[in-house]
Amino acid sequence: MGALLGQVEDVVSFAPGYPSEELFDWDALRAIAAELLSGRDGKALQYGATRGYRALIDQIVGLMAERGVRSGADQVIVTTGSQQALDLLARVLIDPGDVLLVELPSYVGAISAFQNLGATLVGVPQAPDGIDLDALRATTARLRAEGRVVKAFYTVPNFQNPTGRLVSLAKRTALVEWAVADDVLIIEDDPYGALYFEDVTTAAETRPIAADDRDGRVIYLSSFSKTLAPGLRTAWLSAPAAITARIDIAKQSADLCSSPFDQRMVSAAIAQGVLARGLPRMRAAYQAKRDVMLAALGAALGHELTWEAPRGGFFLWTRLPEGVSSDALMPIA
Repeated sequence: MGALLGQVEDVVSFAPGYPSEELFDWDALRAIAAELLSGRDGKALQYGATRGYRALIDQIVGLMAERGVRSGADQVIVTTGSQQALDLLARVLIDPGDVLLVELPSYVGAISAFQNLGATLVGVPQAPDGIDLDALRATTARLRAEGRVVKAFYTVPNFQNPTGRLVSLAKRTALVEWAVADDVLIIEDDPYGALYFEDVTTAAETRPIAADDRDGRVIYLSSFSKTLAPGLRTAWLSAPAAITARIDIAKQSADLCSSPFDQRMVSAAIAQGVLARGLPRMRAAYQAKRDVMLAALGAALGHELTWEAPRGGFFLWTRLPEGVSSDALMPIA
């Protein structure tokens, strides 16, 4: 419903995570598209490699290195948005009935992708600085005592969709230690990490969980949807080579390849500095939007709702007073 409302011209929907269209670098993207459509590189409109455009893969390896994540080109697959990455991971990793742990609440697109492939999702409550580690350990132990197969834990550590929470650095390290000790994979979804608000957050605080992974426990996902444009439908995943080899086969049957044109658009935008130049402008703009939203909420609903001010990203999660049912409120709203 949120995505549908986002398409209606006279409705401002606060449900979907749509970036602001006025922040797209229209002039730069127009020039890149014109060059690609000049015909000088016919492969821009041809089929491409299933794993992705090699120049872009090399750039992605560099971007991850800047984030502290070590990865080789053989560990990266370009996907048609992060949603395809989630779907492919579910197809490769999940057998019907396997348990996948998720944060409470969690990203609805991931929930759909995993449930569609027969996973049993079990929610784990969050603390203000991210997942409740004691609850995570206890839940894993309980499920295994029941004979259940716990495959992975899905998390959005940077400005989570939908709560906006930022997982603390100490908790990120502890999650890697837990994954090794309990023999579980972590699926780290990181589309918002670059969009930290400079009044309260530094880039160091968004260091990926994968940056501390030494045992191949973390599968890292990220996207250009929020930092360039979602219409380019270009994202990626980085995983141990044994997993990407299986995903390569699954992706061939899904779409043969992600759009070579879109990938070349993104690659040129990185090479020409469009991505790097745009990030400070986006951080400032989204920080200003957050401040407006907080002021409006405080003035109109400060006596009714509670919330935590997000430190980056797109999302602000409000809570109703005890005893008020959101299900009962929805028809009225």
